[in-house]
Amino acid sequence: MTRDEFDALVARLENDAHTRPGAYTARVLGLAALGNAYVMGIMLLIVALLVGLVASVAVLKALAIKLIFIVGIFLWMVIKALWVKIPPPTGTEVTAQDSPELFAMIEALRRDLNAPRFHHVLVTDDFNAGVVQSPRLGVFGWPRNYLLIGLPLMKSLSVEQFKAVLAHEFGHLARGHGRVSNWIYRQRLRWARLVDVLEATESRGGSLFKPFLNRFVPYFTAYSFPMARANEYQADATAVRLTSPEAAAEALTGVEVMSSYLSERFWPQLHRQADDQAQPNVLPYTGMGRHFVDDVDADSTRSWLEQAMARQTGSGDTHPALKDRLAAFDAQPRLAPPTDGTSADRLLGDALETITEAFDHQWREAIAPSWDERYREVQEGRARLAALDERAQTEAPLPRDEALERARLTESIGDDADGALAQLRALLERVPDDPVVLYSVGTRLLDRDDDGGQPLIERAMTVDEAAIAPGSEALRDYHWRHGRKEEADAWHERLVERSELEYLANKERNEVRLDDTFERHALPNTQLARLREQLSGIGGVRKAYLLRKRVRHQPDRPLYVLGFSITGALRRHNRDRAEDIQRRILETVELPDETIVICVDGDNKQFGSKFFWKRGARVM
Repeated sequence: MTRDEFDALVARLENDAHTRPGAYTARVLGLAALGNAYVMGIMLLIVALLVGLVASVAVLKALAIKLIFIVGIFLWMVIKALWVKIPPPTGTEVTAQDSPELFAMIEALRRDLNAPRFHHVLVTDDFNAGVVQSPRLGVFGWPRNYLLIGLPLMKSLSVEQFKAVLAHEFGHLARGHGRVSNWIYRQRLRWARLVDVLEATESRGGSLFKPFLNRFVPYFTAYSFPMARANEYQADATAVRLTSPEAAAEALTGVEVMSSYLSERFWPQLHRQADDQAQPNVLPYTGMGRHFVDDVDADSTRSWLEQAMARQTGSGDTHPALKDRLAAFDAQPRLAPPTDGTSADRLLGDALETITEAFDHQWREAIAPSWDERYREVQEGRARLAALDERAQTEAPLPRDEALERARLTESIGDDADGALAQLRALLERVPDDPVVLYSVGTRLLDRDDDGGQPLIERAMTVDEAAIAPGSEALRDYHWRHGRKEEADAWHERLVERSELEYLANKERNEVRLDDTFERHALPNTQLARLREQLSGIGGVRKAYLLRKRVRHQPDRPLYVLGFSITGALRRHNRDRAEDIQRRILETVELPDETIVICVDGDNKQFGSKFFWKRGARVM
């Protein structure tokens, strides 16, 4: 289903949900039942076949026993595929003994909404809160309920605002009004997760369900979208009822503004310290939240709030935009960040200090390698930039690669975006058809809201196909940012098409199969002689074959396969030795363009037989 088809279907269904809510709900429930019936039907069919074979043993004898064995193995593969292990969420678990105030709030909300109990309450380092149901039996259900609470979120909201957020999340589990939409909401998440896991496991049994699910899940997602959107409004209404319109408005507004502050101000400023400090010596989670009032000026706050209120509700997310969520309960945006000592993290009680220290320690441990790498990169970059600046002043124009490097260092290390753009413009005058320079100038102009960047990016995409995906993404985001939906959708469609093509091309270039078609390599004799010479210098290589694999996607990019043999007629295959020789070939031999290197002994000996009969394939 394309994005346009999805949007059109959602628009039609939203109208149906508004004009004929009963009929719409019945159709969604029927579709959900169909998905479950398909899975159970396949299972019952296989079981019935197995039972029938058992009953026919007296007639079919050995054949029936053989078929029972085959069908039994297949049934086991199917059950194993459906009994997918969906990993539970991770975080630091807290208990009522650790955080009595928090659990008192949770229990009060649960009783008010007749919601199920939570088996685990986890504190995470995300700026988020959510309810996750992790099925213990895969597609067969029996979920454990997890409540996830982000420490950054707790530090950014007051107790009453945080209660409104929890009430919203509880609203998705309520057993009273909205029970049907809550069930559909959870079904959407369940099917989506199942498809993801089946795709990741590549199970043979799962292949029986993938064709159906790959069509069913997008359709069910679109069909239930209006109900899922309505469920978000219902959850907001629950938050208003259990707290107040003011608290709910403050929570929604605070989440939007604080999210922008953390992503655009707090974390970037913290990471920038790696430019001058060899080791991180900050405690981000300890200081988070308390710096907001001091760090953020009124202009930044107003800008972030305006951006949040300007966003439009779309089909990319079931969560409505802030403006529409506030309008649903007749509220205005209200920003009321907590003062020192009043943030919701105090609900964690005795666990707060331990969790905060643990998150600070985990962050420092995780960031240490990249921090050290950034520090060394900046020091080396400053020295390199100084040398390039000096050469640019005393010598003729720098070569293309060095001029491009200087511009990038001027921007990233020298923190001089204007100077970098001026250098790139000058370079573009020298190499007007260079795709990298075209793209570099074009994206920087778009970042400055300059329409002159678009023709440059389009030119880069024409000159080099590798620029199509990133160029389409840059132009999509630029037009979307300026409210040009039609242009943004067109570029998004091109991005999706190109990404799909590159995915398929890369997939077929990462594997060699016996049913692949191989052709003569057609390398020039000089290059072939050099390849033969280098292979001869690697001890242990007995034979070598070179062919070109025929590919469906991007056939203008040649893909070669180099097969080598290491064993003689009287020697057994040694896998470790073969892997060592393969590594040495990849590291030392000048291979043509894209080349896959495989050993054609042992498990791959059928490739050796196939390559042997290809005329002109043997190069050594």
